Amino acid sequence: MTVQPPLRIGPVRRFTRNLLCPVDLLDRPLLLKYTRDPAEAREEIRGHARLARHYRVPALYAHLRVPGGHLLAYERLPGGTDQGLLLDLLNADEPSGDLHTCMDQLTAVYREVILATAWPTDPAHVVRKLYWERAAPGGRLDTYYAGKDFLVADNLIDVPVSRLDTYTLSVNGRRHQLDWAATLRWLRAHFATAEPVWTALTQGDPTDVNLAHPLAWFDYDTAGTNSIPGEFANFLWYASALGGWLVPRYNPSAFADHQATFAHVPANTPEIRRADVDHSTSTIHIDYTSRLSAPRRAAVTAYWNQLVQPVADRLWPGETLANLLRPYLAMRILGVYNLADLAPEDRLVLFARLAEAMSPTFDPTTYFCPLESPCPAP
Repeated sequence: MTVQPPLRIGPVRRFTRNLLCPVDLLDRPLLLKYTRDPAEAREEIRGHARLARHYRVPALYAHLRVPGGHLLAYERLPGGTDQGLLLDLLNADEPSGDLHTCMDQLTAVYREVILATAWPTDPAHVVRKLYWERAAPGGRLDTYYAGKDFLVADNLIDVPVSRLDTYTLSVNGRRHQLDWAATLRWLRAHFATAEPVWTALTQGDPTDVNLAHPLAWFDYDTAGTNSIPGEFANFLWYASALGGWLVPRYNPSAFADHQATFAHVPANTPEIRRADVDHSTSTIHIDYTSRLSAPRRAAVTAYWNQLVQPVADRLWPGETLANLLRPYLAMRILGVYNLADLAPEDRLVLFARLAEAMSPTFDPTTYFCPLESPCPAP
């Protein structure tokens, strides 16, 4: 008979500033999370407690201070290499029955909880990490962009972002104006107002690595009273751009246990077909083709049709979702990665996407491609 050791420790994985490690203690599967930031640890503990009242979350068995930070011991849900996350259902050539079931369950839970807890809230009492803090003085917008200038796309569009307002952007044949400095000022001003925000109790950062399959929610430092449009923009942008394209490219270590992700990056990476400048007419031409794999397209479609639209019909009847989503979407484009640090091709596409989002003609139903058929090339 083989005797199992009382303590077995798995590989340590780094996610942003935190470390995760699977541990088996006396045959009990645990997931240990180490965070250096005591404020973030406190938010995580509070967020977990609030979320547990409405959503399925792993049990939090213990939390304690350790040298240099905090250690939290969670119940470890079943999972493994390329399994256990919504991400793994998206890493396929075609949407599966499990994906459709997962999205049905996900949207049903969110719809019920959001509508039951929705309320206009003073922004001072909203979870501020992903939007308000990043737009505030000294936040990411300042850290990334304040007092800095860089090219739209080195060797492709050698125009400084500070001069974008002097050009017309022709994106896939549609004309747009993008004033870089004015966009940053507008975002800072938007997230500095005291106007009440429609909020609900959510996890706040609903990415495909923070959602388990079977359905559960991970990562709680942004859990609590969150902006509803911010929640929507976060999922839609992550599912349609970050998760399948940018995060695997710029943070590959996040997928150490989900290597199938990388095989599907080409299916989710936009293709640039034209990038040039006509100085005689002050026009920047950017033609690109959106790409979104069939599983990601199915997930976005289900999320939009089964959650965003029904909630919007109840909370904002007759209002355009474009205006509600725009500031949050722009912050996701600008406040996750510093555009200046990205490869010129990726930066160029993001500038095109930002111009489309800031346009008066912005239509989220086509922007995120919530269609069962592939997005047509212009």
